[in-house]
Amino acid sequence: MAGGAVVITGSSTGIGRACALHLAAAGFDVFAGVRRTEDGERLRADASGRLVPLIVDVTDPETIEAARRTVEDSTGSAGLAGLVNNAGIAVAGPLEFVPLEDFRRQLDVNLLGHVAVTQAFLPLIRRARGRIVNVTSVGGRVANAFMGPYQSSKWAMEALTDALRKELRPWGIHVSAVEPGTIATPMWQKGVDQADRLLADLPAEAQELYGDTIRKMQGFAARLAERGAPPERVAKAVEHALTARRPRTRYLVGADARIQVTLDRVLPARAGDAVEARLMGL
Repeated sequence: MAGGAVVITGSSTGIGRACALHLAAAGFDVFAGVRRTEDGERLRADASGRLVPLIVDVTDPETIEAARRTVEDSTGSAGLAGLVNNAGIAVAGPLEFVPLEDFRRQLDVNLLGHVAVTQAFLPLIRRARGRIVNVTSVGGRVANAFMGPYQSSKWAMEALTDALRKELRPWGIHVSAVEPGTIATPMWQKGVDQADRLLADLPAEAQELYGDTIRKMQGFAARLAERGAPPERVAKAVEHALTARRPRTRYLVGADARIQVTLDRVLPARAGDAVEARLMGL
């Protein structure tokens, strides 16, 4: 049953925005984390329930602490019914040439930022015996070529989710992972744009080694994006994780996510590699 306050990070666009609007309509008091005031105002204008924009950058301890104070002042002794860790970026490219500063940024946002937010809000979760939902990815269970930085962060989030679920079990605090496949969000277009920049920035040796393959991957990603599931489907999974009497530990979202996990289970690793390469035209 819906109700109570919930904090969602990364609510400006895509999955986070869909979750914020869906949960507000379902009866939650939503604190929607955004990094820019104008994004928060647009979100508030589109909401049909109670939604309060919350300025928070998951890599900035000062904004996290300010957000925590705002939520605590609002919720008081009632505490927080839910925390949805959703903020994220995607860094892609051949691991042989990915700049280490880009890889560090990937982990800082997609992993350490969520740890920082979780640590800040856990005392409020305890007051309400609330729940934590981590938006990971099917890429946190099945790794693909050229997605190493992004998927490493998601594999780490899967481990973090399992560890946190076990640690908080004595207090009845449920922790779930929501694992989307291809979702129709701006992140896919950002990924295509990033691949263009990556190709332009690669040294000559990398261009020779990986250029053709990366261009083929771009085409495959564009075809996937055309068939992406709506982000509202992820929002419904998040709602179930927050409200079900016995929430699942994992929620796969999207047909392609289920297919990838199934193939990974039944095929030997090298056979799976060959099937993936053929599907991608590599």
